[in-house]
Amino acid sequence: MSEKLADKKGVIDFPDPPFAHTLFSTTRFAWLWLIIRLYLSYNWLHSGFGKLSNPAWMQGGTALKGFWTAAVHVPEAGSPPIVFGWYRTFLQFMLDQGAYTWFGPLVAIGETAVGLLLLVGAFTGIVATLGAFMNFNFMLAGSASVNPVFFLLQMLLILAWKVAGWYGLDRWLLPRLGTPWHRGTLAEQRRE
Repeated sequence: MSEKLADKKGVIDFPDPPFAHTLFSTTRFAWLWLIIRLYLSYNWLHSGFGKLSNPAWMQGGTALKGFWTAAVHVPEAGSPPIVFGWYRTFLQFMLDQGAYTWFGPLVAIGETAVGLLLLVGAFTGIVATLGAFMNFNFMLAGSASVNPVFFLLQMLLILAWKVAGWYGLDRWLLPRLGTPWHRGTLAEQRRE
C-alpha cells in the first residue's frame, strides 16, 4: 500500500464518499432509518409477542425443539436444511442437552426486546446487531423466509448507528452515555 495513504502509526484514513457520509452520518436521512426501524420493530414485536403468548415457546420450548429437530434432520434423498455440518452439530448438541427448554423463552424475550428497543430508537446499532444475529442463526438453520431481508435492513441500521435513532431515544442517550471510545456528557459531569 502506498506510504502516502498511511500515517506514521499505520492508520489508513479514507474519507467516506459524500453520499455514504450523508446517508449514514447526517440527520438528513433520519426519516429513512425511522421507517426501517418501525418496519423491523413491528415484525420483531409481532413475532416476539406471538411466542411470548405461546406455551410451546415459553413452557418447555417444544416449538423450538421441533424447529431444531427438523433443521438437523438429514433426509435420505435430497439435501438437508442446514448446509454447514458444524452448525448441524451445534444444534444437535443443543437438542441433546435439552437447551430448548430455556432457549425457547430466550428467543421469545429477545425478539420482543429487539422490537421494543427499535420502536423507541434506543441503542439502535447494538439492537440491530442482536436482531441481525438472530436472523443469521435462522438462516444458518435453513430458514430463509424473511430473514435475509431483515438481515440486510439491520446491517444498514448498524452502518447508520449514529443517526438511526435520531427520531428516538438515541438522540439523547448517545450524547449522554457516549461510546466505549468517547465519553458522554454524563461521564464528564461525574468527573467534575
